Amino acid sequence: MLIFLWFVILIIALIVLVKSTDWFVESSEKIAFALKVSPFIIGITMVAIGTSLPELLTSLVATLKGNTEVPVANAIGSNIANIFLIIGLSAIAAKRLVVRRNLIDLDLPLLASSSVIFLFIILDRKINWFEGLILIFCFLIYLSYTLFERKEEKLELEGKIVEVLPSRIERRRREEEMIFPTLLYFFLGIIGLIFGARYTVESLIQLSLLLKITTSFLVITIVAIGTSLPELAVSVLAAAKKKYEISIGNVIGSNVFNALIVTGFPSLFRNLIVDDLTFKIGFPFFILATLLMIISGISRRIHIWEGMMFVLIYLIFIIKLFNLF
Repeated sequence: MLIFLWFVILIIALIVLVKSTDWFVESSEKIAFALKVSPFIIGITMVAIGTSLPELLTSLVATLKGNTEVPVANAIGSNIANIFLIIGLSAIAAKRLVVRRNLIDLDLPLLASSSVIFLFIILDRKINWFEGLILIFCFLIYLSYTLFERKEEKLELEGKIVEVLPSRIERRRREEEMIFPTLLYFFLGIIGLIFGARYTVESLIQLSLLLKITTSFLVITIVAIGTSLPELAVSVLAAAKKKYEISIGNVIGSNVFNALIVTGFPSLFRNLIVDDLTFKIGFPFFILATLLMIISGISRRIHIWEGMMFVLIYLIFIIKLFNLF
């Protein structure tokens, strides 16, 4: 009965965490627009940070509670799910994903380099504060490079935004009407993120004790899938509508953030460790996922059969975690 109760708390906490992320990101975008921040900068930063905010907060809370194996398990589990599950199902939904040239020239090399740096750092199965600083610095380079290299996209995006903007009087009236609900959702998002992350971690700890399994097992399976569900819905829907760059770009940005920030930031507070499950099973599947993503991206096409293969590999990964073969 106690196991069932904590499992229900875990599911509710994950739902609160994910929904609060939506409120926080959406309200932050509106506040940034009101403060005259460039729409392009808002788009890039919110995609990079917003999609992985649940992973970051759960990793940070877990680290502060002494569960230092959670951040790396969280990052690796989420990245595997992002590629094999999200890209796989997106390719199946679209029948074929088309990779744009800018993703090959910019995003894939950045994904590859960030993954290599991350893998090199965790080879000794720990991350200290200095290595965490290196990861954070690499993410800042990634963010800066992305912002400065996408000038054409910036002009296109801001041009579209200008086209749909209402008149100045109408816009001002709407802004005045929206200011209270925007601030309300902003603060509700913050509160929800705090409580969602706290009870997600607490339920993980209790369940691992009651079931006599490692916390990283729950993180790399339930939490990884749970926090990826919104991205899964968005990416599959976008793929079905032939908006391939959203499906693929969303995953690449999230994976880079997970590898560099979800592990880098918590390591500033405590040294992180890589447990046996994450290192022996998660580590090889993470390498495989990244390599297949890069190879498929270079070919500029991810066909339906590749999507099916990705989903099958993810099922093998889950079965392997349960030690069924």
